[in-house]
Amino acid sequence: MADMPRKNHEPDVSVIIGAYDAMPYLVRCLESVEAQTIGAGRLEIIAVDDGSTDGTGEYLEEFAARTAVPTRVVRQANSGGPSGPRNVGLGLARGRYVFFLDADDYFGEEALERMVAMGDRAGTDVVLGKIVGVNRGAAKSMWKETVERADLYSSNIKFTLSAQKLFRRDLLVRLGMSFDETLKTGEDALFTMEAYLRGNGVSVVADYTCYYLVGREDRNQMTKKGNYTRRFDSARALMKLIADQVPAGPRRDALMVRPFVITLLPQFGPGLLKQSDAVRQRKMALAAPLMEAYWTPEIGRRLKVHERLRLACVAEGRLDLLLDIVSFLRAKEEPATVRRDNRLHLAYPHFGEGSSVLPERAYEVTVTEWIGGRRIDPPHSGSPVSLARRVIRKARRTLLSALRAPRAHRV
Repeated sequence: MADMPRKNHEPDVSVIIGAYDAMPYLVRCLESVEAQTIGAGRLEIIAVDDGSTDGTGEYLEEFAARTAVPTRVVRQANSGGPSGPRNVGLGLARGRYVFFLDADDYFGEEALERMVAMGDRAGTDVVLGKIVGVNRGAAKSMWKETVERADLYSSNIKFTLSAQKLFRRDLLVRLGMSFDETLKTGEDALFTMEAYLRGNGVSVVADYTCYYLVGREDRNQMTKKGNYTRRFDSARALMKLIADQVPAGPRRDALMVRPFVITLLPQFGPGLLKQSDAVRQRKMALAAPLMEAYWTPEIGRRLKVHERLRLACVAEGRLDLLLDIVSFLRAKEEPATVRRDNRLHLAYPHFGEGSSVLPERAYEVTVTEWIGGRRIDPPHSGSPVSLARRVIRKARRTLLSALRAPRAHRV
């Protein structure tokens, strides 16, 4: 262990880096911390080498010996995932805030200065900085605007639950929070959602790219993907946390969309068709208690039709109907639109057959969807304000089309 120089003052941010065979990505990662405009005197780095064999540990110690940023390096046997190193780093942190920086990724130069300023100004316990992907995708819907206090239930921040955020350390210490080392995937979602729910608000910095999420060419990310059972473990833990913290009702339903759609639903996509019947049956069995405990019709109405239909099949144990729907999705067929009684439906398989499992209302469009490049809105959806906005947008498009059309020859 290489100890950092002792400081009498508390740093603003402890940057915690868990690293496993992170070369050469680690070089840019550490350079991005050194380059932070907040200044080396307001930072500390706690880097945990999780049993690397590629020189990661040696590079960390060389860096610690020469950098102006107070740095501590811990070297340990491989723990099998990111939770252990993050917990070690959290136990050593002294900063007012902590940021969990993955060794493959890097900061924008003003990232920590902007996020700390936001947290201090707003008094919030979690600050999200805009993330963009490098050689990989990254979620975008939550970066539309900078907000001092985001509403967890109505905004899209619930869909970004990775650990790459600024957390007020006092919150984590007061609640005794740590990453669940028994989970091999989704541990960051559980940690972040708890901070969202139990902390004093969440801020969003969307007008500056704070974090660059890097896709490694060798795909050797620190997180281990594992088998499908780990996804069910993750969904179970996150659903339980939400249910424990939020009473039944619309607010809980809004949050439950995240584990149902992001964690559970991918297990019942077109890939199911390539799996053995034993695996399919096992997945249905693992999902059954989750559907029984947490699934509600109100959650279903917050989803796209094909999402709702698949989860309805899972809830009812109808693997046969589910396979028909995922076969339709794999073929990339487009469902016909059917309007009945001022309701709009998408005619996926078994529409109109009168099934108790998949009644007509299960096919109803209740959120905006895109089918074959066509935008499909639910009839009369939204608040009066959102309806007025759509009318204005439509009028504007009509006017622009008229202005662009060739003018008749004037006589």
